[in-house]
Amino acid sequence: MTETLFLTSADVDSLATPAEYVNAVRDGYRQRGEGAPAQPRSKFLRGDPEGMLTSYAAVLPETGAMGGYMYSSGFGAVDAWFMTPLFDAESGAPLALLDGASMNPFKTGAAGAVGVDELARADADTLAVIGSGAQARGQLRATATVRDFAEVRVYSPTPENRDSFAADFDDDLAADVRAVDSSTAAVTGADVVITATKASEPVFDGDDLEPGTHVTAMGQYSPDKRELDATTIEKATYVPDLRERATFDAGSFIQALEEGAITEDHVHAELGEVVAGNEPGRTSEDEITVFDSGGTGIETVAAAYLLYERASDQGLGQTIEFAPASEALTGN
Repeated sequence: MTETLFLTSADVDSLATPAEYVNAVRDGYRQRGEGAPAQPRSKFLRGDPEGMLTSYAAVLPETGAMGGYMYSSGFGAVDAWFMTPLFDAESGAPLALLDGASMNPFKTGAAGAVGVDELARADADTLAVIGSGAQARGQLRATATVRDFAEVRVYSPTPENRDSFAADFDDDLAADVRAVDSSTAAVTGADVVITATKASEPVFDGDDLEPGTHVTAMGQYSPDKRELDATTIEKATYVPDLRERATFDAGSFIQALEEGAITEDHVHAELGEVVAGNEPGRTSEDEITVFDSGGTGIETVAAAYLLYERASDQGLGQTIEFAPASEALTGN
């Protein structure tokens, strides 16, 4: 038998700051750029009851951990449930099982922030956020740790949602955070654009992007859904979290490909290759860049191990027992 730490969402809530998530996730992507294994998500859909079961994983050798996410959304519960198994990368033994719900916006936001840090101009100070849900909030919290924004504009089609978002962050951030009434008003003149929506169609016109803008898109990971139009993809230096995702479930890239705006060679590099210094990021002040973030086991394992270490140090959680296969299969 081996003892494994079980951590509830409440156990891990507030264990790490947004900046600490960003540092852990940045190191995870560096390891990926140096050869750490990771693959795109597997996604299984059911029509009756309607729902989705998703999983993805990664091994981070230097961190000493491996694991990922398995989560369901929809079905009869009409909700989502996030489970994060974490294993020791040396022994293979289970280290922890986390309820991954509360860390989700933070680890996803951290991946977006790493993309901004690697690809946005160093002097970027105007941010547009399209979306106002938990993921948009996570993106803003994390991204605000890598750039000093003077102005943040948020657009959501629901006025009360964008107003509430702006009011909350205007109190929390040094930046002037305000709601605007269109995506055009948000994007025009912005140095950084973040899309975090459930939209199936592009959420802004690529012609509205100024030279030198960076875009992080993280709201869609389905071939038939996209947040970015073909114009944006065609104009940009395109960096996905994983190369395989570009033609697997990155809807913005796939649909630009189908429209003939680009070829498969349009993928510049994976984020990890840029973080590791194996490929260049931004090479000019006028370049438009895109980080297409669909979610990977890289940020999940990096964040989960950070939380596991913090919880262990603070004596949080409870232990559960797992039987090794050599015992469970033989009864010895």
